[in-house]
Amino acid sequence: MERGLLWLPLLFIFIWLGWAGWNEYQKVEAYRSWAAEFDRAKYDIYAVLGQKGDRLTWGKPTRSGPINLQDFSLKDVRSIRLLADEQAISLANPPAEPPKGRAICLEFSFSEEAAARIPFTEISLAMKWGRFLEEERQKFV
Repeated sequence: MERGLLWLPLLFIFIWLGWAGWNEYQKVEAYRSWAAEFDRAKYDIYAVLGQKGDRLTWGKPTRSGPINLQDFSLKDVRSIRLLADEQAISLANPPAEPPKGRAICLEFSFSEEAAARIPFTEISLAMKWGRFLEEERQKFV
């Protein structure tokens, strides 16, 4: 009887892990069908991002597909900054050892007040996207 009681929490952990894996698989499959219409796309647990021409579309991933979708044109962007814990990191000359940040995002400024922040989980991925989008933005300026 005691052994059964000891194994019960482990059983609940395995059930929870199975559910979490299935949930994440559903999000990835919904993203895969959503991303098919874009030239370039990224998925992580914080946000999905798609680029088609000069348009960027981003939102929050869910099992039924991305929600809270927002989009804008690179033609309207005045500057792109990479932020790690609210500290700006240069995309042109990044430090040799980028800071480890918990809150990583690309910030797209449109005017003095208006800006959009797209969260990322990895700073290296955010840097690659930032450099690429800065090059793309230069084509439209």
